[in-house]
Amino acid sequence: MEVVEEALTAHAVSRAPYVTEAARHLLAAGGKRFRPLLVLLAAEVGEHPENDDVVTAACVVELTHMGSLYHDDVMDEAELRRGSDSANARYDNLVAILTGDFLFARSSELTARLGPEAVRIQAETFARLVEGQILETVRPEPERALEHHLEVVAGKTGSLIATSARYGGMFGGASPEVVQALTAYGEIVGSAFQLSDDILDIASDSVESGKTPGTDLREGVPTLPMLLAQASADPADARLVELLGQPLTDDALHAEALALLRAHPALEQARAYVVDRAAEAKALLAALPEGSVRSALESFADIVAVRSA
Repeated sequence: MEVVEEALTAHAVSRAPYVTEAARHLLAAGGKRFRPLLVLLAAEVGEHPENDDVVTAACVVELTHMGSLYHDDVMDEAELRRGSDSANARYDNLVAILTGDFLFARSSELTARLGPEAVRIQAETFARLVEGQILETVRPEPERALEHHLEVVAGKTGSLIATSARYGGMFGGASPEVVQALTAYGEIVGSAFQLSDDILDIASDSVESGKTPGTDLREGVPTLPMLLAQASADPADARLVELLGQPLTDDALHAEALALLRAHPALEQARAYVVDRAAEAKALLAALPEGSVRSALESFADIVAVRSA
């Protein structure tokens, strides 16, 4: 990861110092670096995990992710990212969008070094990521609201995490069967991790999570527990459904909705869904040889399940 971190900084360089500064802004803010870590970890099940292409692939997925964050912050009108000023707040929307494009371009340059198959995979992944971002802005028909949300999560989050695991297996020299299992694992566990954020937004305490509870609820961002509650036809849920169907900028109404949602069966239903998805991802790892890598990936699936509890 130290090698990847150095490489990321080197790749976020432009002939123009101002562009370099903007491109490195979010890199310097840190982050989990889960995607490049997954590339490196998945490569360990192959015959040549030390292949230089593994590090290149790790940079590809993280630069793609970073570029998407610049665009995300513009779409969300965010002021902060990882405790620092967002790029759009520090510079402006135009610079943030173009910086995201610059990082996508750098990612594409690196992907070209990995060969035609990697280019195809990256193009398909990027298309899904962008589709997910666009779909997030579309209001679906009520009967498709839950399905729509799952599509958004799979596109925005699951797709790139799946490719991270896939690249690691591919360039580390794993068998096709193992690469297929890693890809499916990444897709499912990545989406489940994002859905666990939906639950934390409702159920967590600000002290333990570092986030203000009910932020998505206040901003009208659909989440798994909210959508499950809105699908209820029980007359006893009429008040909650009414609250969820309107802006919750008023503190009293927001507090009422949050309390009702925390007590609603939808929260446990959402938790059960995430636990099932994490178990599904974990089961796919049976295709991998036993050892520390498989154990680490199994542990992450367990963490996703526990995280939503």
